[in-house]
Amino acid sequence: MSDVWTGLRWVSLSLCAFVLSACAETEFLVHSAKRMSGIVSGPAEPGFKIGQPYQIQGVWYYPAENYQFDETGIASWYGVQFHGRRTANGEIYDMNSLTAAHRTLPMPSFVRVTNLENGRSLILKVNDRGPFARGRIIDISRRGAQLLGFHSTGTARVRVQIMADKSRALAARMRSRLQLADAGTPITVDRLPKPKVKTETLAPPPGAAVASGVAGPSVADEIRQNPPFQVRPEGTETASAPPGIVTLNPVRTTNLFIQAGAFGRFENANKVRARLSTVGPVKVSSVLIKGRDLFRVRVGPLSSVAEADRMLERVTRAGYPDARIIVD
Repeated sequence: MSDVWTGLRWVSLSLCAFVLSACAETEFLVHSAKRMSGIVSGPAEPGFKIGQPYQIQGVWYYPAENYQFDETGIASWYGVQFHGRRTANGEIYDMNSLTAAHRTLPMPSFVRVTNLENGRSLILKVNDRGPFARGRIIDISRRGAQLLGFHSTGTARVRVQIMADKSRALAARMRSRLQLADAGTPITVDRLPKPKVKTETLAPPPGAAVASGVAGPSVADEIRQNPPFQVRPEGTETASAPPGIVTLNPVRTTNLFIQAGAFGRFENANKVRARLSTVGPVKVSSVLIKGRDLFRVRVGPLSSVAEADRMLERVTRAGYPDARIIVD
C-alpha cells in the first residue's frame, strides 16, 4: 500500500509541474486564439476602455492613461485576417481605416506614428490591443502601413507619440456619453441631421489597369477604398486637418539596440553589462529623465530588424524578459 501511495504522490507532483510550466504559454495561446477567431474580450459596443494588467509570454503590461507616451521601436501591420472582426474596445476593425493596436494606451486615443526610415508621419486612432509579437511596439492597419510606406516590407523603425490634447478630448467626450447612458437621460449626443450623400461609381483613371492573373480587388476598387492622400511638409499641418494627411519630416540615420533595462544605480547596471558581455557588444550609458539619472544597458548597434529580433531573443533567454528593441 505504501508503494501505491508513493506512486500517486509522484503522479500528482508531475501533473502540477506540467500545469505550472504550461500556464504562460496557454495564456498567450488564448490571447492569440481570441484575435484569430474574432472573440475579443470587451464591450459589445464601441466605448472608452483602459483595461486591467495582463501577461503575454511572461511579460506583464499595464494599460494606463499616459499622455506623455513617446517611444521608438519596430512597427508591424495587420489586415485581411482581422478585417470585419471586433477590436478590443468593441469597434469593427477596418483594414482600410487609419487605426492601430497598442498594448497599453487608452482605447480610443490618437497617436502620431513617424516612419524614421522615410520621414512620413501620420495620425492614427488606437482602438485595439497588440501587437503580441515580442519586439513590436505598435500594429497598424493596412491603410496606415501603405501611407507610412512599409506595407511591402512588413516592418519599419518608428516613433510613436500620443496626441495628448486630442486624446484627452476624446476620452472626456466618450466618458460623458457613458455617464448619460448610465443616468438613463433622453439626451443624446451627435444628433444633428446629416446631409444626404449621393454616391456614384467612377471608372479608373486613364492608364489604370489590372495585372492579368493576379487575384484581388480591381484598381477601381482600390481607388474608391483608398483615395489619394495629401503630403505636407513638416510644420504645415493644422489642428483641423482632415484624416489621411501624411507629414514629411527630415530623415536621419538611426541605429537599433536591445535595451535590457534602465537602473538608478551604476553598480546594478554594470552587473547586467557583465552578464550580457558574452551575448554581444553591450554598453552602459547615462541619461537624465524627469530630473533623475538613469543608467541604460544596451546591446548593439544592430544592422537590421532581423538581427535585432534574434538578439532580443538571446537577451530575453539570459534572464531579462522586459528587454525591448530601441531605435536611436
